Amino acid sequence: MEQIQHKNIDIRGLKQHVAEIGTGPVTVVFLHGFPEIWYTWRYQMVAVANAGFRAIAPDFRGYGLSEQPSEPEKGNFKDLVDDLLALLDSLGISKDFGAMPISLFALLHPDRLLGFVTLGVPFMLPSPQAVNNEQLPEGFYISRWREPGRAEADFGRFSVRTVVRNVYILFSKSEIPIAQPDQEIMDLVAPSTPLPPWFSEDDLSAYADLYEKSGFRFPLQVPYRSLREGEVPADPKVQHPALFIMGEKDYVLKFPGMEDYIKSGKVKDFVPDLEIIFVPEGSHFVHEQFPDQVNQLILSFLNRCA
Repeated sequence: MEQIQHKNIDIRGLKQHVAEIGTGPVTVVFLHGFPEIWYTWRYQMVAVANAGFRAIAPDFRGYGLSEQPSEPEKGNFKDLVDDLLALLDSLGISKDFGAMPISLFALLHPDRLLGFVTLGVPFMLPSPQAVNNEQLPEGFYISRWREPGRAEADFGRFSVRTVVRNVYILFSKSEIPIAQPDQEIMDLVAPSTPLPPWFSEDDLSAYADLYEKSGFRFPLQVPYRSLREGEVPADPKVQHPALFIMGEKDYVLKFPGMEDYIKSGKVKDFVPDLEIIFVPEGSHFVHEQFPDQVNQLILSFLNRCA
């Protein structure tokens, strides 16, 4: 961890925080989700650097140590894709979250990738069909967080640390977070609920300290409130080699249609050269839960691509 360097880079008018380690000729870019920041990839960054790759992990705009856009509520996934392209240009990378940003990036800028890996969420594009909220109860967490002001009021009852703690606990479980009509999402976690055994109080502090700076305005906009913004291209097919890693106990697997999309091979209609690996007992945070196993899977894939 001590070897990871940090810098701020001017990206499309905003200072973007980037963590970096390694000096290899091939660069591996790690893109986080929510409630995460660059720190979620700490184990993987060190592992790929030790294997001879260069690893970089940005905090997306509006997250962690990166600057906020002037109008967070107008943000969308295309902003993240454009930021990523500008970041690669600024770093002099000629080849190369967030599952959605990298899925979109692979379609729009195929010449900038050698391959890609997603964890927890397969190839998926922001579009009106992204998540079938209508097939889940009204208390589905994404439905609640898409409602302007709802999450802000819910989160505002607690400290930032407690919000991050609760979301991390909820997303570590095997059931989809769904509140009852008289509940808010934060009410689903009792104060006495322990953190998962692989996630320490120090890890929580690393997350919470950065969300203390950034807040939740942009993270609620992207991904949740911009999830359905965008049109799927006529032939959204990616020809790059890809790897998808998912824990067998990841709650996302229970989203309507998700298990069939993955296990039936429908996802390969969009990514023909896709390898799918399920990790027994793995949660949504499988890369933190079983870092050695996930690191080995990623390194094997990288060595094939490079």
